[in-house]
Amino acid sequence: MLEVYIDGSTTGNPGPSGVGIFIKGEGHHLKFSEFIGHYSNHTTEFFALLKGLEEAQKLSPTIVSVRTDSQIVLAAVEKRYAKNAEFAAILEKILAIIDTFDLFFIKWIPDDQNKAAHALAREAVFKQLPKS
Repeated sequence: MLEVYIDGSTTGNPGPSGVGIFIKGEGHHLKFSEFIGHYSNHTTEFFALLKGLEEAQKLSPTIVSVRTDSQIVLAAVEKRYAKNAEFAAILEKILAIIDTFDLFFIKWIPDDQNKAAHALAREAVFKQLPKS
């Protein structure tokens, strides 16, 4: 089983945004930190899940367990629905990937249990900010 920890970070809302993904399990210990542009904090969380699933899918797992500190992302995935059109478009891509796994789980965790993904997301944002 792969455990995929995800987080999105923005400076401002909307503002410069980054995603952080930490994947462990099945002999893997991978970290991803990527600047994604300027988005709202919730949109960034959806992009974090999409990127995390894309990276996990490359490893050909059968069981994927995602950990997120975003309640809106958790609810959208569990309901397989997002009212917001921007979220819905990203969610459609997310669900297409989820449906390729034999088993998929998503669980909400508090911020203090998501420190690795959070640090990676913040790193992605701060690399893009002008140096003072």
